[in-house]
Amino acid sequence: MRILTVLAVSVALGLGTAPGQLAGETPIEDFSMSSDTGWRFFSDGVMGGVSTGQFAILRENGQAFARMTGRVSTANNGGFIQMRLDLPTPPPDGTAGVRLVVRGNDQRYFVHLRTSGTVLPWQYYQAPFEVTGDWREVRIPLERFAASGALLRRVPRPGSLRSVAVVAFGRDHEAEIDVREIAFY
Repeated sequence: MRILTVLAVSVALGLGTAPGQLAGETPIEDFSMSSDTGWRFFSDGVMGGVSTGQFAILRENGQAFARMTGRVSTANNGGFIQMRLDLPTPPPDGTAGVRLVVRGNDQRYFVHLRTSGTVLPWQYYQAPFEVTGDWREVRIPLERFAASGALLRRVPRPGSLRSVAVVAFGRDHEAEIDVREIAFY
């Protein structure tokens, strides 16, 4: 991905940490490079559900961010909308968790991770987080991610990570979440 390339070039040239990035982080996205980020929107409609929503890259005060909005419905065995990014490469060994800078409508959302071991569409690792109307940093250790089934490892391994998603999930509600940064730490 472009952010990882920028980081690799910065490190190779001795330019240090990218703006907004903390030392020891592997950025996934800060939405500043392009509107074509590789993120995709999915809803439970892929399996017969009736949840609806959308994903867009917006700008506010010169800062780019992603916004996901929609209506999550558990009708018809549904109950999710998500924005997901397939990772071009897994994060480095020693990665301890996921860091986000988020705001939203005072609801609970989730990060879903998929790995080389989550081969079925309904398999993932999930961790909750809360948002408020103000931007805030959220750090979620890999140990807090729960496997969606008994056939998965208890804790996802960094080297096996294949995608990351921000998800509105599991109950009837209106979703609105903004994501300004997402990284592995």
